[in-house]
Amino acid sequence: MADSPFTEKEILRYRGETPGCGQVIHLNNAGAALMPAPVIDEIIAHIRLEGNIGGYEAAGLVENGVHEFYVTTGRLLNCAARNIAFCANATDAFTRALSAVPFQEGDVLLTCDDEYVSNQIGFLSIARRIGIEVKRVRTASVGGVDLDDLDRQLKKWHPRLLSITHVPTNSGLVQPLDEIAGIIRNYDTLFLLDACQSAGQMPLDVAALGCDFLSSTCRKFLRGPRGAGFLYVSDKALASGLEPLFIEMNGADWIEKDRYRAHEDASRFQAWESAYAILLGSGAAIQYCLDVGVERINQRLKYLASYTRNALSKIEGLRLLDKGPALCSIITFTIEGIEAKDLQTELLSRAKINVVRTLREYAVIDFDRKGVTSATRVSPHYYNTESEIDRLTACIEEILSDRI
Repeated sequence: MADSPFTEKEILRYRGETPGCGQVIHLNNAGAALMPAPVIDEIIAHIRLEGNIGGYEAAGLVENGVHEFYVTTGRLLNCAARNIAFCANATDAFTRALSAVPFQEGDVLLTCDDEYVSNQIGFLSIARRIGIEVKRVRTASVGGVDLDDLDRQLKKWHPRLLSITHVPTNSGLVQPLDEIAGIIRNYDTLFLLDACQSAGQMPLDVAALGCDFLSSTCRKFLRGPRGAGFLYVSDKALASGLEPLFIEMNGADWIEKDRYRAHEDASRFQAWESAYAILLGSGAAIQYCLDVGVERINQRLKYLASYTRNALSKIEGLRLLDKGPALCSIITFTIEGIEAKDLQTELLSRAKINVVRTLREYAVIDFDRKGVTSATRVSPHYYNTESEIDRLTACIEEILSDRI
């Protein structure tokens, strides 16, 4: 376990608390990680409670647990509970924030080549409806945002919004977030950060980053359930009166026939109806992450990602695709002579190894630049082991050998 922050005993403990580790070699944590037992138990317990006494009545009995979700998520991001809204998923959180930006015709929305596909589509939709301009920061030769070009475009266009995805879903790139934050704080531009793939994988401090909004999911590196996400809204954004396009009864009070009053906290961005079992499970997952330690998780993932890239690089015909000033625990590659879909199917059938393919339509700019139409994505988490990575590479070599 050299270079890993966890002892072998600790890894065995985390694996023992993860039922799925006994069923599969799960290397698709950037899709949805294996939930630990405390998370599963929390969800099932509340579903049973709802079944026994009714959904509204069950919600009334878990008010403290519900509140704890906001407190715990605040600890994860270094903010207060009032700055957190529970959402149905990361894109739900992102679009609620995006809809709050007071765009007018002719405004500029500044983003980058590696923004998440749903975000890119959303930008183009707003451009079509309102008449804004979508401009993208140039990509640096080393990968990631060109910081000089970011500063230049902020100064030139005075964009209404800067939107950056911290870690793209289609590669192991980590954007230079500290440097981006240092630049954006010199401008009045709103800053929306998509932390869907970075929450739970690396530390996030919204106080230091100075972002106005941060969106994320719970199902990936936080190891929570599907159907859950959250949105951070800064005090500055709240004080300025920003609210989602379709605010509802959870976020505002109807005080007169033709007037409503938005709530003072981030609840104005939250839907009234929530899946309480999923919310409670998400809170348990975030607490589990904090108990393990985000810094230690980040160190472990850097180690496993390096181990994986090194092992894969020895396979003849395999091309690693990740490029950037820093790389994370998302590893993408192609193999000459085998389609990503076929490789995914073969790995599952031969060795119960979960990986996923990613397609050009998810990352048009990045994949066109790399000259590929699809790729295999491997994303280990801290509970994965070197022997599982070795099994992955051995199985790939077996598959290639059988095709000769």
